[in-house]
Amino acid sequence: MEQPIIQIKNVTKTFQTRENRVEALKNINLEINKGDIYGIIGMSGAGKSTLVRCLNFLEKPTGGTVLIEGQDLSACTDKELRKVRNSVAMIFQHFNLLMQRTVLDNVCFSLEILGMKKKEAREKARDLLKIVDLEAKADAYPAQLSGGQKQRVAIARSLAMNPKILLCDEATSALDPTTTRSILALLKDINQKFGITIVIITHEMGVVQEICSHVAIIDNGELAETGTVEEVFSAPKSRAARKLVFQGERKYSLMKSKRCIRIAFTENSSFEPVIANMVLECKASVNILMADTQDVGGIARGQMVLQLPEDMQIAEKMIQYLKDRNLTVEELDDYVE
Repeated sequence: MEQPIIQIKNVTKTFQTRENRVEALKNINLEINKGDIYGIIGMSGAGKSTLVRCLNFLEKPTGGTVLIEGQDLSACTDKELRKVRNSVAMIFQHFNLLMQRTVLDNVCFSLEILGMKKKEAREKARDLLKIVDLEAKADAYPAQLSGGQKQRVAIARSLAMNPKILLCDEATSALDPTTTRSILALLKDINQKFGITIVIITHEMGVVQEICSHVAIIDNGELAETGTVEEVFSAPKSRAARKLVFQGERKYSLMKSKRCIRIAFTENSSFEPVIANMVLECKASVNILMADTQDVGGIARGQMVLQLPEDMQIAEKMIQYLKDRNLTVEELDDYVE
C-alpha cells in the first residue's frame, strides 16, 4: 500500500499568553493520501487554521510531528524545510497579492525567487494564467480584479512552484456562492489534471460536500471525526459533526413528542414522495424540522429531521416503513426541548 503523502502524528500546539495557556491542537493524528482532496472543517476557533500551518511547519508543533512523503519535518534543517515548502503551496482567504505588480508579474514572483530567467518565467506565467482562465487579465492590476479573479491569480502563483500539495486556508470564505463554486470547480480540475493533493480548510460543510473525497472534523483543538464525505454526511457520529451536518444544536418545541429521527436519502430516493406516502400509510402526521439536499461527490444526497407522533406504535411503524425502503434512519437525542 502506498505511503500517505501527509502524516500528522500526535501533533499538539500550545500558545502561551501573559494571561493564560491555550491548547490550540491536542494530539492530532491524521493521514492524507496522494491525490486526495481532503477537507478539514470546524467552527471558528476550532484549531483548523493552526493545523494547516503546522502541515508545512510555518507553525512548529509543540509536540508531535508532520511527515511529508515520509520526511519528518521536525528533523529537517532550515534549508531542508525551505525545500519541502517549495512542494507545499498555500493559498489564503485574502489572496496576498502584490498590489503594485500586474497579474503576470504576481505569478512571476515565485519563479523569480527560484532564480528562473525573466523570459522563461513570463512564458511559464502565461501558461499558468491559461490554466486559471485569466490570460486576458495578464496586464491588469489586482485592484482591477474581482475577488474570484484575485483568487485565481493566487492559485496560478501557487502552481508556479510545481507543488505536490496545495493547502487552501479558507480560500473561498471571502467569495459569493457562485464564485465559490467556480473556484472549487477549478481546484477539482487542477487535482484531476495534475494529481496535486489538495487540503481545504473551511468552516462550511457545503464546500466539503462540493469537492472533497475525505473530511476531518476539528472541534476545540481535537480530532472529532474522520471518514469519507459520504460516510460523515450520511451518519455523523460526533457531536461536532452533527452540528455541522444538520445543525443538531437547535432546540424545537412545536410538538409534544420528543422522539425525532434523521433520514438520509440516496440518489434514488431523494426524489420519491416517501414521506407523503408514509403519512398516508400510517394515517398520522409528522413535523419536518429540517430538510436539505446536497451534491456530495456528484451524487444527490438528501436529509430530513422528523418529529414523530407521541403514539409509540405509530412512531415505530413509521421508522419501520422508512427502513423497509432502504433509507438510513437515525434516532436523535435531545433535538427538541
